[in-house]
Amino acid sequence: MPNVTLFISQAKMPSEETLTTLTQECTALCTDLLGAALDKVHIIYVAVRPGRGHPVFAEIQFRLEVFRTASVMEKFMEEIGDSIKRNTDLSARIRCFGYPTENIHARN
Repeated sequence: MPNVTLFISQAKMPSEETLTTLTQECTALCTDLLGAALDKVHIIYVAVRPGRGHPVFAEIQFRLEVFRTASVMEKFMEEIGDSIKRNTDLSARIRCFGYPTENIHARN
């Protein structure tokens, strides 16, 4: 964990090359800023038919850690928003959800 899901309007879905660059940048933010292990980072893109709102909705789920403070998460949201804008020319609504370890049940 973290799991980064980007819901992007299917009409504005970027090219594979752009998504590759965005994936690299998001991965670096997760490992460098959030301190996540590389093998725990998951990034997926979901093409959607938006009804209303921003053309990109970013949902980040992560494990709560003492070093993932409010200021760290604020910087993470700012930088991931900048990366999305820079790579897609779209602005994103970003929501982060932290979970305590004892509330996470997972495999793989």
